[in-house]
Amino acid sequence: METFVYLSMQKFTKPIKVKLLDEATSYIDKIEKKIRTKFFKSFEKVESGHKGDWFKPLEDGIWEFRERDHRKFYRIFAFWDSSETEETLIVGTHGLDKKSNKTPRGEIRKAKRVRKYYFESKNKQL
Repeated sequence: METFVYLSMQKFTKPIKVKLLDEATSYIDKIEKKIRTKFFKSFEKVESGHKGDWFKPLEDGIWEFRERDHRKFYRIFAFWDSSETEETLIVGTHGLDKKSNKTPRGEIRKAKRVRKYYFESKNKQL
């Protein structure tokens, strides 16, 4: 039985929305349908304010959506963007599948670089 923990809704006065950047979208399009469906359910749970083992913080504001099957572990890296006026975004940067549960340091660094570029680009548009 799954246990749900509600995200601290006092912090979020706007709805939460998961947005995938191009590389994350390409990744999710390539994985098996069963795992893709699990990820979409995880996105829905987080958007509803639920928190569980499927969405965990890593470090320095980088999070990961986590799924698995009997062979592999699947990850989509993400960060929060609360600068939008209508909603708080969880932005998916990229994904990977692997044979162990350990998250490669290089993938966390990549997510940080994407986050930095995302906010720099966004600030230039203002």
